[in-house]
Amino acid sequence: MVRKERRQLLRDPRTRLIMFVAPVIQLLMFGYAVNTDIRDTATFVVDRDASVASRRLIEAFATTGRFEIVGASSRSADIPPTLDRGDAVVAIEIPAGFAADLSASRPARVQILVDGTQSNTATVALGYATRVVQAFALEHGGSTAPPGIDLRARAWYNPGLKSRMYNVPAVIGVVLLLMCLLLTALAVAREREIGTLEQLMVTPLTPTELMLGKTIPVAGVGMIDLALVTAVAVLWFDVPLRGSPFALVLAALIYILAGLALGLLISTISRTQQEAFITMFLFILPAVILAGFLYPVETMPAFFRWLSILDPVRHFLVIVRAIFLKGEGVAGLWPQYAILLVTAIAALAFSVARFRKAVG
Repeated sequence: MVRKERRQLLRDPRTRLIMFVAPVIQLLMFGYAVNTDIRDTATFVVDRDASVASRRLIEAFATTGRFEIVGASSRSADIPPTLDRGDAVVAIEIPAGFAADLSASRPARVQILVDGTQSNTATVALGYATRVVQAFALEHGGSTAPPGIDLRARAWYNPGLKSRMYNVPAVIGVVLLLMCLLLTALAVAREREIGTLEQLMVTPLTPTELMLGKTIPVAGVGMIDLALVTAVAVLWFDVPLRGSPFALVLAALIYILAGLALGLLISTISRTQQEAFITMFLFILPAVILAGFLYPVETMPAFFRWLSILDPVRHFLVIVRAIFLKGEGVAGLWPQYAILLVTAIAALAFSVARFRKAVG
C-alpha cells in the first residue's frame, strides 16, 4: 500500500510540482510579502522654524531609508488634507523656536502625526520616528537618562529588528501544515469519489493498514519539504539556524503527525475532493490566525487564547522560532513539545476511530 501510494504521488507531474516546488514558491512569496518592516514611508514636513537644527532633523529622517519626504510646507493647516488624501502616511511638524530651545537646553518639541488607517504600519512608523527624534536629541545635547548614565538599548536574537527573521520560520510551519492537509485530505476523498475505496476494502488490508499506507508517504514528503524550505530560509533569506537540527526534525515529525491526523479526519467527513478542499481551508485559516503567525497570542481575548492551546500550529511556531533565532533545544522547549505530542496523539486517535467508522 505504501509503494502504491508513493507511485501514485510521484507519477503525476502536477502532484510533484505541488509537493516539491509549491512549498519553495510559497516560502519565497510569504518571505517577501509578509513583511512588517517599513521602507520609504511617504512623509510630509511642516518646518515652521526654518533653522539649521530643523533641517538637520529632517535630514535625519530622510537618511534612515524608512521615511521619504514627499512634500513640505510652512503651514500647519496643510497637514490634515495631506493625510486625508493619502498623499502621506507620516507628518512631522517642527514648531517655531525649535533651534532656540535646543540652544538654551530647554525641552524642544516636535509633533509627529501618523495615518492610523493601517494600524500596523502606523505603529511601526511611529516607533521608528520616535527613535530618530531620540537619537537626534542625544546627538545635540539632550538626554532622557540621568547624568552619568550611558543608556544603550540592544535587541537580542534579531539585532536588526527585521520582521523577515521572525516571519520566515513561521512560514515553514504553515507550508508543512498545508502540504499535509492537502495531500492527506484529498487522498481518501479521491478514492471514495472514483469508487476505488470499496475495492481497497475488499482486499486483505485492514483499515489501519490502509490508513498507514495513505499517510506514511505523505509524512516522507513532509520531511523532504522541511529540508527544502529550511534550506531556502537559511541560504536565501539568511535566517540563522542557531539551534539543533535534531530538535527541529523531532518537532517537525510530531507536527507532521498532527497534520496527517487532521487531514485524515477531514477526508473521513468529506464525500468528494471538492468538499475536502473547502473543509481544509475552513480549518487552516483559523488555525494560522490563532497560532500567532503575525499577531501575538497574548493580545487575543481570553477565550481565543485558551482555544489556541488546541492548535498545533501555535506550539510548532513557538518551537521553530526559538530553534532558529534563540538556539533553543528540546530541554528548553519541552512544554511545547509535550503539548504538541499530546495534541497529535489525540487528533490521531480520533481520526483513526472516525476513519474506521467511515470505511468499516
